[in-house]
Amino acid sequence: MRTLLLSLALVAVSAAPALAADLPRATPVAETPALFDDAAGGNANGDDPAIWVNKKNSARSLVIATAKEGGLYVYDLDGKQLQHVAAPPAPGKDDEPGRFNNVDLVYGFHGRDLAVVSDRGRDQLRFYAIDPVTLRLTDVSDPAAPYVFNKDQKEVNEARTAYGLATWQDGGGDYALVSRRHQTRIGLARLTERRGKVSYKLVRTLDLPRAFELPDGSRWRPCGEPGELAQVEGMVVDRGRDVLYAAQEDVGIWRLPADLSGKPVLVDKVKEYGRQDTYDPKTEECLPGEDRGYGGEHLAADAEGLTIWYGTGGAGYLLASSQGDNTFAAYRREGRNAYLGSFRVGTGRGIDATEHSDGAMVVGEPLGRFRKGLLVVHDGQNTPADGERENTNFKFVPWDARLVR
Repeated sequence: MRTLLLSLALVAVSAAPALAADLPRATPVAETPALFDDAAGGNANGDDPAIWVNKKNSARSLVIATAKEGGLYVYDLDGKQLQHVAAPPAPGKDDEPGRFNNVDLVYGFHGRDLAVVSDRGRDQLRFYAIDPVTLRLTDVSDPAAPYVFNKDQKEVNEARTAYGLATWQDGGGDYALVSRRHQTRIGLARLTERRGKVSYKLVRTLDLPRAFELPDGSRWRPCGEPGELAQVEGMVVDRGRDVLYAAQEDVGIWRLPADLSGKPVLVDKVKEYGRQDTYDPKTEECLPGEDRGYGGEHLAADAEGLTIWYGTGGAGYLLASSQGDNTFAAYRREGRNAYLGSFRVGTGRGIDATEHSDGAMVVGEPLGRFRKGLLVVHDGQNTPADGERENTNFKFVPWDARLVR
């Protein structure tokens, strides 16, 4: 761990931002099997991991990961698949099937540990009880659970649905914070239990800004398809401070109270902040505009997966996936979240480097052979490909792995 801290500190004090190729590299020691986003592969597209810590035997902890229409995959600490949980089917022939986007954990909810999943296809939250003996997940979702943001199936089919997810536990209850796809909205939902089934009730919502005033007095709005706003996906709650961090993909990282009661503060901006890109309907892409120098230095859009390493005495790190340049940025957990440095997850032991990473999670306690903790990251471009079948998976990195310049 001291090696990691030193490496990040060295990057932080350098006179100019380091190129990604010059950054320290963390080395993966295991990876999960490839997931293929086609009919033969069950339309499995990896996205977000969560690390469930087995309190009775840390070596039997689990990595639970979403694969969108492919559902959930459960792995042991060697990356071996233990279970596959299918996403629910479409309720009607013209409706979207279940599409599991993000996953997080709740410990000790009415005596059970839960994996909580945002189902972006159905605009719902789903819940899976984790058996610490069999290591199997069981669906305990209330079949009568409401939509998170929409009123009816017609609205759900418009795809402005539950997207990013983070759980939060305080003295008053257990919650899920959920972002809305193609919108700037975040919702706070309180979890409920009745007769063994788990549901939720939306408590309040908060809308992050959709447009921003720049230093030259002009107004800037991130580019997107018509009708789409700058959405949030990556989120994490600092459990010691009741603070939510939310990554607005084309904007940057926000800090705000986990109960959504206060004013959001922009911790860091993406490099593309303030660049007025133009949407091209022919390519359905945003064409880069002039860079006027209003952006940050550490995050290349999209700003994605967020996770927290908890150090001693209230210290620690907020880690963020800088998807646009295949790096991870580290910020202090305390104070104003000062930037410390960046690193890559490189190659090692026959495992390819991580690229286009969405979700990530770090646990800073012993987990079997990972004696000082484990970092699991999504790899959006796993290699080798199977012919033209591109694939995704998840990389396992010892949290005390040496980082090299």
